[in-house]
Amino acid sequence: MDGAATSPDELAFRFVTGRPALALTATVGERWRGQVERLRSPADLARWYVAAGLLPAPPPVSRQHLRRCRELREAVYRSARRRMQAAPPRPEDLRVINAAAALPPLAPRLEDGSVRWDGGADPAAAALSSVARDAVDLLGGADAGRLRECASPTCALLFLDTSRPAGRRWCSSATCGAAARAAAYRRRRTTTSR
Repeated sequence: MDGAATSPDELAFRFVTGRPALALTATVGERWRGQVERLRSPADLARWYVAAGLLPAPPPVSRQHLRRCRELREAVYRSARRRMQAAPPRPEDLRVINAAAALPPLAPRLEDGSVRWDGGADPAAAALSSVARDAVDLLGGADAGRLRECASPTCALLFLDTSRPAGRRWCSSATCGAAARAAAYRRRRTTTSR
């Protein structure tokens, strides 16, 4: 994965997927091509937990925790792809997801009239468990039938289609959808100007 000349835009976290478990799968960019790793170091994962809204501050993250997170990410990605093809997840992927989900998750705490998430003694492990539990809920629940892959040929993000007719095609209407509409407009203009 990931070459030396990766732009900051390619390393930016994407949160257009609709679920934390799918947002974790988006920490690999350009899966169809070069596979840009966005979780290159423990510090990147700590930042992702904050950016994802799971923790208020970056927790201590070890190399081992980063490795487990990447394993979970790929197990969720493969399992979601299989669910989209009406195939059951592979047993080895289920073991990874269930093992992470079995750890104590983040606990909600009411503080000054709003909810805060408490990670206890190991907030990184608790955040990972919460993401794994989201994967269990998503892949084993009714929403599994609404899993989609972005229709853009330059995007492979998985997302949850929450549109009423369940016909959403792009991970984001503002990015991939806008690019597709602009390309279609250019094609129409070229065709009519001949």
